[in-house]
Amino acid sequence: MRPAVLVFAGTVPRMTLGRAPVLAVVLGFVLAGCGGAHSSSVASTDFPSPTHHSPGSTGTPTPSSPTTHAASAGATKLLVFMIENSSLSEMQSQMPWTSQLGTTYGYATDFHAMTHPSLPNYLAIAGGSTFGVQDDLSPPDHPLSGASVFGEALAHGLTARVYADDMPAPCTLTNAGQYAVRHNPWTYFTSERGECQTFDTSLDRFPHDVRTGHLPDAGMVVPDLCDDAHNCSLATADAFIRQGVGLAMSGPDFRSGRLAIVVTADEDDHTQGNVILTILVHPSVRGVVAKSPLSHLSLSRLYSQVLGLPPLRQAATAPSMAKAFGLALGR
Repeated sequence: MRPAVLVFAGTVPRMTLGRAPVLAVVLGFVLAGCGGAHSSSVASTDFPSPTHHSPGSTGTPTPSSPTTHAASAGATKLLVFMIENSSLSEMQSQMPWTSQLGTTYGYATDFHAMTHPSLPNYLAIAGGSTFGVQDDLSPPDHPLSGASVFGEALAHGLTARVYADDMPAPCTLTNAGQYAVRHNPWTYFTSERGECQTFDTSLDRFPHDVRTGHLPDAGMVVPDLCDDAHNCSLATADAFIRQGVGLAMSGPDFRSGRLAIVVTADEDDHTQGNVILTILVHPSVRGVVAKSPLSHLSLSRLYSQVLGLPPLRQAATAPSMAKAFGLALGR
């Protein structure tokens, strides 16, 4: 089940998204210029999942230089990719593609998760608060009222979607196989349950939304317990990010400048004071090292800033990621 992508010269890696075959997109120009190519094409090649497999080196993009873009519009959409339980240093050393992408565009050196364990960090991103949660229990144990950033977007006529890896049905409220509900924060907001059941879906539709320019204004990609490095290696997570972010960068949303992409972790592995690698990818961000203190509340605020809406709860006073990275906003 994984975001499909990256076809370069030579032998091509294969993968599937959800459990359905998807098309492969030629991305060399997106991440590295790849010999000066300036156009994309679609190949009718489907891919087996990289999960539980070595990502290998053949066909792997090198995000060493950002591509030129037809437009320099400010961001009006934000898509966040999550990784599990990994520190800044660990992610930099064991996720080379992701780390290089951050070097090319922008990364933070003082970005702190809120706490341990996972769930309160996800809630802080989605809701601007940890809501006093201190465990990883399921939505029936922590029914939250009020808005999430996803519900806030929908309430103002914008779009929102969470793409949850291996989730068996929309807005699933319990763990199932490699799907962990604690990593899917929208499921906890009870007043938005109807919206969650409509727009909190599996990863299967992700390639279609990328290709057609219909990525949401407020979006999140939640890998399963292997692809997020919770149960598998950071090399596996790096392969997932390479393919998922690479695919997002191939589409019209990113190439027009509408889409900003963030990759972050929920928390560290208790070795680095909860400092995690967070990168921001957008045409207006080039070679930025953001050294000012930031947190998951800053990421929640960034959602609202990109949407042109008031930040939720404690996110209203959090340091601005847009300012720290010099991100151009479009609303």
